[in-house]
Amino acid sequence: MTLPRGFVDLPLAHRALHDVAQGRPENSRAAIRAAIEAGYGIEIDVQLSADGAAMVFHDYALDRLTHDSGAVRLRSAADLKAVPLRGGDEGIPDLPEVLQLVAGQVPLLIELKDQDGAMGTNLGPLEQATAAALKRYAGPVSVMSFNPNSVAMMRDLLPDVPRGIVTSAYRYDEWPLSKSTCDHLREIPDYDRTGSCFISHEVDDLDRRRVAEIKAQGAMICCWTVRSLEVEQQARQIADNITFEGYNAALDA
Repeated sequence: MTLPRGFVDLPLAHRALHDVAQGRPENSRAAIRAAIEAGYGIEIDVQLSADGAAMVFHDYALDRLTHDSGAVRLRSAADLKAVPLRGGDEGIPDLPEVLQLVAGQVPLLIELKDQDGAMGTNLGPLEQATAAALKRYAGPVSVMSFNPNSVAMMRDLLPDVPRGIVTSAYRYDEWPLSKSTCDHLREIPDYDRTGSCFISHEVDDLDRRRVAEIKAQGAMICCWTVRSLEVEQQARQIADNITFEGYNAALDA
């Protein structure tokens, strides 16, 4: 399985082309429209509502991105849609609405946030909600997660949708995981098992030997998160594409 060419050719706006100063919060409709208008691909995140909907939102809690507080997972989809995003004038969208908005105009990369809390196998509802939303979507789309078990489940639910693993240096002081789990995931052992065709790796760890090995297998290497043209130029010495924020990435890389 290979990614549509757009996932290599177009830089991916991280959480869409967000800029709170311009009224475009992360993962908002306004940020998505801006990315489409600028000609970028889009990366978004999905979290699960209390009633099993895939909501386009990054954090597990509402506190940072809204004026409300508490876990996203404890609120219904209807409640979440009514929660205003900080720096904008809109509530939290669900995935079907975002799919209608993007409508195949640019590539869309969907990250499923780990609902297990330990990168384990206590999964299912978010993957099922995401798969249900994507069943009739005809545009270029791919899915990914830090949790390889989530990626494997998406392989079973949507075998024709390209998928990948979000990967990291897994430094012990940066992750609420056991050292053994960090050591395991750092080596990206599940790439073949999940039927992945790409990874999105932490930008300051791109020179890792395992990344080179996976690239040699034919994988597309993306990276997160690039925040300057200088870092982009360095990253592209290894990575095929980038996710970026805070500046306008080059469209003719």
